[in-house]
Order: sequence, then C-alpha cells, then structure tokens
Amino acid sequence: MATTLYGIKNCDTIKKARKWLDETGVDYRFHDHRADGLDPAQLDLWLERLGWEALLNTRGTTFRALPDEDKQGLDNGKARALLLAQPAMIKRPLLDKDGELHLGFKADHYQSLFSR
Repeated sequence: MATTLYGIKNCDTIKKARKWLDETGVDYRFHDHRADGLDPAQLDLWLERLGWEALLNTRGTTFRALPDEDKQGLDNGKARALLLAQPAMIKRPLLDKDGELHLGFKADHYQSLFSR
C-alpha cells in the first residue's frame, strides 16, 4: 500500500491533512511541489485522470494574481503550462492512495479511505 500526499508545506489545508495522517498512524510520503519539484509526466497523468478543471485552483492567490490574458481561454494545454510554471496552483492536497487520486481534505473522507 503506497500513499503520497502532494502539496506545499506551508499550506494550511496540507498541515491539517498531514496532522490527520500522522495522528491516525497512516504511513505516507509527503511530496512538496516547491522543494521536490513537479514531474511533467506525473502532471499529465493527473490531468488525464482528474481533468484540468478539477486540478487548477482558480480560487487561490497565485491564480488570481495572474494577468487576465493568462486566465482567459483556459484549456488543458494552457492549464498544464500554468501548473508546470507555478505548481502552487494545483488544488491541495492531492492524495494518491494506491493509484487512486483524491483532491482536498475532509477528515471524514480520509477516514473512509483508510478504514477500507
């Protein structure tokens, strides 16, 4: 069983998810996009499985700070380029549990995932 939590370490939601995983005793690896980088092939897999609309955090400060022309006409290719340039725009956390991808953190959802 392999579990990886993807995000950035100073994100409040990542902190909550990591605390929950630690307190529950889940064996996982944390991958920090800023410190560890973002593999383009990994991003392509996420985009294929989740879609750019789910993966791109349009509510975050990084996205909102973009020039209007970067926000307009979004499609898979444009979103991919934005996410590679600024991985902080990936919705967080992204949990990979045995190849099953989950976006966001809710304690009850994590509980159901790890009680199976």
